[in-house]
Amino acid sequence: MGEIEELKAEIRKFADARDWEIFHTPKNLSMAIAGEAGELVAEFQWLTADESAKNSLSEAQKIAIGLEVADVAIYLLRLADVLGINLEEVVRAKLKINEGRFPTQD
Repeated sequence: MGEIEELKAEIRKFADARDWEIFHTPKNLSMAIAGEAGELVAEFQWLTADESAKNSLSEAQKIAIGLEVADVAIYLLRLADVLGINLEEVVRAKLKINEGRFPTQD
């Protein structure tokens, strides 16, 4: 089992232990992703492009941003698990599509 599948299993176990399956519908999970993505955006809302650069962020900002990234990832992994989506396969497939749509500038 790969790391993504292990994470999905850990998140599933966490949700199952709390009887959250009834709430973890694809609709609700996709809405949760959008909400958490909004919280991630809020971390950058009033920063300039330079202020948002990795070397310009404070440790507290990096921690807060990391936690929001984790929230987005948790809901995304849960959604993929609920729908039986293999993230590794679909990400690689999408990259292939994007290679055709966005050729290199060489």
